Amino acid sequence: MRAPLSWIREFTPLEGIGVEAIADALNQLGLEVEGIDEPGRDVNGVVAARILDVVPHPDADRIRLADVDFGDGHVRVVCGAPNIEAGMVVPFARVGAVLPGDFKIERRTIRGVVSEGMLCSARELGLGDDHDGILSLPDNAPLGTDVREILGLDDAVFDLSITPNRPDAMGIVGVARELAAHFGSPFSVDEREPAPLFDEVAGARVIVEAPDRCPRFVALAARVVMGESPAWLQRRLVLAGMRPISNVVDVTNYVMLERCRPLHAYDLAKLPGRGIVVRLAADGEKMTTLDGVERTLSSADLLICDGERRPQGIAGIMGGAEAEVSDTTTEILLESAYFEPSGIALTSKRLGLRSEASARFERGVDPNNAGTGADRAMELLVEVAGAVPAAGAIDVYPEPIERKRITIRTERVNALLGTSLSRDEIAAYLTPLDITLDGPVDELGATVPTFRPDLEREIDLIEEVARRVGLDSIARTVPSSAAKIGGLSSRQRDRRAVGDVLVGAGYDEVYTLPLLAPADLTNVGLETDGLIEVENPLRAEESILRPALLPGLLRSVAYNVAHGAPDVALFESGTVFGLPRPGESLPAERHSVAFARAHHARRAPHEPDRDVDVYDATAALDALAQELRITDIRLDAVAVPGFHPTRAARVVVDGRAVGAIGEVAATVVDALSLAGPVVACEIDVDALLESARTDRMSSPVSRFPASTVDLAFVVDDRIPAAALQKTLAAAGGELVENVALFDVFRSDALGPGKVSLAFSLRFRAVDRTLTDDEVSALRKKCIDAVVAAHGAELRS
Repeated sequence: MRAPLSWIREFTPLEGIGVEAIADALNQLGLEVEGIDEPGRDVNGVVAARILDVVPHPDADRIRLADVDFGDGHVRVVCGAPNIEAGMVVPFARVGAVLPGDFKIERRTIRGVVSEGMLCSARELGLGDDHDGILSLPDNAPLGTDVREILGLDDAVFDLSITPNRPDAMGIVGVARELAAHFGSPFSVDEREPAPLFDEVAGARVIVEAPDRCPRFVALAARVVMGESPAWLQRRLVLAGMRPISNVVDVTNYVMLERCRPLHAYDLAKLPGRGIVVRLAADGEKMTTLDGVERTLSSADLLICDGERRPQGIAGIMGGAEAEVSDTTTEILLESAYFEPSGIALTSKRLGLRSEASARFERGVDPNNAGTGADRAMELLVEVAGAVPAAGAIDVYPEPIERKRITIRTERVNALLGTSLSRDEIAAYLTPLDITLDGPVDELGATVPTFRPDLEREIDLIEEVARRVGLDSIARTVPSSAAKIGGLSSRQRDRRAVGDVLVGAGYDEVYTLPLLAPADLTNVGLETDGLIEVENPLRAEESILRPALLPGLLRSVAYNVAHGAPDVALFESGTVFGLPRPGESLPAERHSVAFARAHHARRAPHEPDRDVDVYDATAALDALAQELRITDIRLDAVAVPGFHPTRAARVVVDGRAVGAIGEVAATVVDALSLAGPVVACEIDVDALLESARTDRMSSPVSRFPASTVDLAFVVDDRIPAAALQKTLAAAGGELVENVALFDVFRSDALGPGKVSLAFSLRFRAVDRTLTDDEVSALRKKCIDAVVAAHGAELRS
């Protein structure tokens, strides 16, 4: 947004304050200054002069000679502009003058006639693109006066970057209010509500059929005389970055820039039914906007229609061509409305249509300046368009929007900012922003203006206090020794430990989007019922909040396969989403981890490469369980959707299922074009961290040698290897150092439904070398425990 300093000073004088100081203040207040434009900086030596006479050039058809009086004398100038005539007051660049672009005026001979300077167009003065004729100055401009003074070129224009939460700062009044509060300068703005109110003005009526999308609609009518705007208004619009069009249109733009109050003027004679109907569009309905483009609308778009319900504008974005004001307009209906911000934003985005009005409406303009803004526009129309206002006004405002009330605690302000402000000091900072306060010393009641929709909570008001104090003015304080600074919580450390374990096991971490397509779930065998759909996803086909990590992770594996890297080991740690819990409105969130290894386990050159198997996954799971010191964890061999029917299990911790592990089903491998086999696991990390865990203890490292015993058992195929492993570890007691499964063998010779599981047991004592008798006794104890617990048969 471009904010001319002269315009700001109409509302607060800012006496004796320089441009640089004002720019520093704007930056401190959060209204970032991206640049300062001083249009008169490059114009020197140009003065007001009156054309005394215009005569033809003796040796040219398209250029003429003008005798000009610039106050200190008379000279002759050669000029090719078609609009010069005797009596005009124009900008005259004398010999030696400098124009934008470092263009210096010199005495020149043109077709045999000496030109003692140059008459200037708007473009030559850097005021716009108009180069068709010489710029005309007011007839009463003193001759010889510097045109920078006459045209306001001694102004400074601040190019501001306004954040989306500050719609009030998209108007000159809002910027002036901020500066007045900062510098303690007087601030005043003349505001009047139109009156009296009628159901009809100039025979026109307004019907609002969608009050939730258009809470307020103000309409005024007037007879006008169309024409150009006066030079002062055009000049101000140009400085603010807008192109002058006509007096009526320029006034609506002027008020929008000044008061952040978008307006629209309709040619009342071109409004069939002589009225306005505000309604929602029908799906597929079409209308042509002012830019000449036919737009296809949806039922979510809000329309401004005429009395016969035909579209005349897309509410808050752009008007239509049919009722546009033109040179023939004699009577207008002025619209000043408040539209619900999100509706404007969605329509603008869907249509790819943005305007200065939509940029303000979608941020949230002040609903309570719709009337005063319309009155200001009518005041200007009387001045620049000879307007004769119709009696009264229409104001459809069934449920007035009240100012919010927020509690702000003095103690809380000082605790957050590290200050020692009193109640009166806080009030002094907030009152100039039109925030009124009342109540006791320790707990103030703040009533915030409706032009500040960003002020919703106590913390917002505290931020306002910080802005007013100035962040660079708040003294630095050293936290007390009792305060804990930084560091990770125990849960955060455990979550990081999960990732560290998997990285140590050879897995690479990936990040995938939390949005999935329904096909991603069906591809991995998951149900698509009871899911959370996003109303406005980035991609229409990815509209579901992920209920699990594995679908996205396997899609990443497939991506690597497609790019020639089939042997990958990937993991992801992140949030998954479920339906809201009873009594809650937001989705339930849990932290999970998933990991997958595909195709080959690379072992060369130490041993041959091999296909991955489920034990690659269970080894990583064992490492996680050991790192987190999980007390009770087991694998229950059951059918799991998306996994091989006999090579998968539920991960059970403290008696409840927390995840699944196994070989990915062949149907999933085919659906995703994976390079099989693929093994994977997904676990609810939150559930792991909430489970019973052993104390973290240290034990001495034995300096004595270990004794290793290998045992193979034939058991029912339904008994998980983890169950035998747990039994062996318990039987070995303190002397068993490790129990590892190293072979799984299936054969008809073992009998139907039987499997051989071979374990390696390592025994070691802390204080001695175990004797052969001790090792034999431990071996027998372990065998007896497995036979008794699982009906196993020792395989020789």
